[in-house]
Amino acid sequence: MKPGAHPGAALSALDLARLHEALALAETAIGVSDPNPRVGCVIGHADGRVLARGATQAAGQAHAEAMALRDAVAQGQDLRGATAWVTLEPCAHHGRTPPCCDALVAAGLARVVVAAVDPFAAVNGAGIERLRAAGIQVDIAEGAVAEAARDINIGFLHRVQHGRPWVRLKVAVSLDGRTALADGRSQWITGPEARADGHAWRRRAGAVLTGLGTVLADDPRLDVRLVPTQLQPLRVVLDTQGRTPATARVLQPPGRVLVVGAQFAHTRPQDRLHEAPAARAGTAADAAAGAAADGIERLQLPAIDGQPSLPALLDELGRRQVNELHVEAGATLNGALLRQGLVDELLVYMAPVLLGEGRPLARLPPLAGLPNAARWRFTSTAMLGADMRLLARPLC
Repeated sequence: MKPGAHPGAALSALDLARLHEALALAETAIGVSDPNPRVGCVIGHADGRVLARGATQAAGQAHAEAMALRDAVAQGQDLRGATAWVTLEPCAHHGRTPPCCDALVAAGLARVVVAAVDPFAAVNGAGIERLRAAGIQVDIAEGAVAEAARDINIGFLHRVQHGRPWVRLKVAVSLDGRTALADGRSQWITGPEARADGHAWRRRAGAVLTGLGTVLADDPRLDVRLVPTQLQPLRVVLDTQGRTPATARVLQPPGRVLVVGAQFAHTRPQDRLHEAPAARAGTAADAAAGAAADGIERLQLPAIDGQPSLPALLDELGRRQVNELHVEAGATLNGALLRQGLVDELLVYMAPVLLGEGRPLARLPPLAGLPNAARWRFTSTAMLGADMRLLARPLC
């Protein structure tokens, strides 16, 4: 938390209830607001009356606070002396929309309750400071509700702080840890409830990553179909030698595709469809300008052990404002990401079946002993039909 953004007074039961209501509004911005954060706002009085609600719209459109203020105007509500409960600190800068903190001040609010501080450089406590300078009481949440507010924007917060997307590796496995039979057949290990839930997690992502092996073996689409969405994630295919078939379903609409190859020392200049990030100042605008008319873009990255550099790929996706990277790949790419410490979260769907000999979750080198094993902590579990969903993060 930035110096000066102190928590303020202890929050009441009403405050916590309103923040949870605002979090539910923020969830409606999933698949809508990227690359902007998902934010919800509720405006009301301490006596329990709710005057207005709002959630962040598509990038370049109104933020949650502005939507709530519009809602109030539409209902003829007088907001003077009211409280706003928001899931993320109101912005304090002119981007594609005006500062939300100024709009709250102009509306005559007396208090703002913030679930999480925004670490974005142009905000990072500045919105809170401007509200307080205008005489508005600002209180900042702590504990479980603050953690929930950060989790809904885990990708945005991670990209802002580290320059890379939050990497979530998704796998569907049997009880004995197999993702497919020995011959590669895997449809379907899990049931329809788990598959629909997997699409809901795809919807959260700014990009979905897979490897050529998965494309050739399964011919997946990797778009969002089983849940409603306004946005389709960028589909990213690691293809060192350019072997992705032109008929591959992953190349078909809807959405854009990035095919990533490896740039070797002998690569000819005319073969470089995009220069590697190390050799250019990449921006999201550059990426858009380089995209082909058919929505398929090709990118060359420096080669490491004969494969495109995964750290360079994450840096590039961060420049393209990808907040969450959803990985659906095979054991080779999964193993490379895990070995290099690039996975922030595991999303595991476990089916109550035993497959015996088959394909593993990831190809990892043998360990010298159990103390050398990478340790993870479960953050949540849920039943989806007959299957179980497990979420885990590295134990730091």
